[in-house]
Amino acid sequence: MNSRQLLKLGVPQYCLKTAMTAIQQAVANDNIRGKEVKARMQQVIAAPDNYLEDEAFGALAAELVEDNSEEVVEPIDYQIWGKEGIDEGAFSQMELACHVPSAYGAALMPDAHIGYGLPIGGVLALENAVIPYAVGVDIACRMKLSVLDTAVDALDDKRHQFIDALNRGTVFGVGTAHEKKQHHAVMDQDWTVTKVTRQNKDKAWKQLGSSGSGNHFVEFGVLTISEDDAELGLTAGEYVALLSHSGSRGTGASVCSTYSAIAQSQLRKRHQHLGRLAWLDMDSEAGQEYWAAMNLMGDYAAANHAVIHKNVAALLGSKVISGVENHHNFAWKEEHGGREVYVHRKGATPAAAGEMGVIPGSMADPAFVVRGKGNPASLNSASHGAGRCMSRNKAKDKYRWKAVKNDLEKRGITVISAGADEVPGVYKNINEVMAEQQDLVEIVARFNPKVVKMCGDGSRAED
Repeated sequence: MNSRQLLKLGVPQYCLKTAMTAIQQAVANDNIRGKEVKARMQQVIAAPDNYLEDEAFGALAAELVEDNSEEVVEPIDYQIWGKEGIDEGAFSQMELACHVPSAYGAALMPDAHIGYGLPIGGVLALENAVIPYAVGVDIACRMKLSVLDTAVDALDDKRHQFIDALNRGTVFGVGTAHEKKQHHAVMDQDWTVTKVTRQNKDKAWKQLGSSGSGNHFVEFGVLTISEDDAELGLTAGEYVALLSHSGSRGTGASVCSTYSAIAQSQLRKRHQHLGRLAWLDMDSEAGQEYWAAMNLMGDYAAANHAVIHKNVAALLGSKVISGVENHHNFAWKEEHGGREVYVHRKGATPAAAGEMGVIPGSMADPAFVVRGKGNPASLNSASHGAGRCMSRNKAKDKYRWKAVKNDLEKRGITVISAGADEVPGVYKNINEVMAEQQDLVEIVARFNPKVVKMCGDGSRAED
């Protein structure tokens, strides 16, 4: 019998391999053929408990009994913002995520595009479970904006000073580190909470205050506030601001890969198709370890930004007078619909009522300081940026970095370093993305980039 025939008889997809082995053993041991094999298989499917001790069909019977004991859960629905601008691959990934047994709520943001496991721009709430790949490889990738006491005119009159501050204040790329060891209180925290964090502490210390590759950046720009804002402590007007985007570097990636592998190894056969959406129960040892490591990576990512902003502001001779920051690759324990759930925001900004955040565009397009509206349909979430509309490989084939850089210079934007895979044309229109989520956030201020630094090798990073 072939796979199609077995499926027609009612053998589950995840049991096909075991069923084929059982048939081979039955043919060899019991010398049964054709209709007899079919009849025996039907009997096993109908009453697997009767065949648990059967030499040929015992393993198949055990699988059927185990999986039949688990309640079949219907997939949940999810809401979409900006549907027209989202690629089909992101929808497919989101639909698969809605089949995770403990799924409670889900949403797809207008900047969504295909990722690993959960799509980037995906929001997924689970009951008593966490999915490492629904948080992402770059755990706690985040935004930080610092408003400086520097005159706006200096961005044009003394641009060389801003370029120097970025060049000396941080470093970019895979495996990079400052020549001089940086310091932050995060390194005094307990890094022995898991084996992987303990083993990676030295690497984390070396990479403290550095930025990753791909779409990570540090840039200066003009922040425009149209109305006085008490929370920011700023009056309406224009300010020089420093904006950065990066996460937990190599250690965060190690945490993700380690605990996702554990989660995938524990998947039952009926859930094998979920792959990178494998979860860890929060009452398990592995679940608690991942949660502790993830939160440590959150503190570490915040420390990276703190060191970068401290270094760059000091090199410029400026003081920070206000600021906003937020994670967008993380899981939070929250209450929704009267239930305690773990909300995964993979490339999504927390947007509870009154919560501040930053949503960037591209090296040529504005970023926005926003205040959340607390929309329960999105699980209090919003987009984390404009979102890609072109793959990195296609971008490298289509664009020539030198030509793009020269064009940006004519527009008053100096890009110190970057790759062709991060040019403005690879991103959706940020203004259109913001228009799609007016029910999720309100715009507080607009940031226009003027001096930009990214990783020059264009190497790939998921966020």
